[in-house]
Amino acid sequence: MKKETYDRLMKFRDDRDWSQFHTGENLAKSIMIEAGELLEVFQWTDKEKSVDKVKEELADVFMYAMLMADRYHLDIDQIINEKLDQNEKKYPADKVRGSSKKYDEYKTE
Repeated sequence: MKKETYDRLMKFRDDRDWSQFHTGENLAKSIMIEAGELLEVFQWTDKEKSVDKVKEELADVFMYAMLMADRYHLDIDQIINEKLDQNEKKYPADKVRGSSKKYDEYKTE
């Protein structure tokens, strides 16, 4: 993520004095609410209703996730890479390629 984007979001929050409302619980709720609004774009159909609406709701999810990372002083790149390390071990490409099975459903010969 660009530093300018991160700084702009934090300035938006700080200019409004909203960090006082950004508890872990409130941010987690907000992520889920926005994720639900993203899912709503696909309700009753398998097709996207509007790419613009997907962009809008996905941006909301990302912004609240960024605010949560900031709240807990987490480095987004670091936590993503740590999770990718875990997932690479759980889902070795040579064992799971083309499969949607969960890690405990495939055989690790």
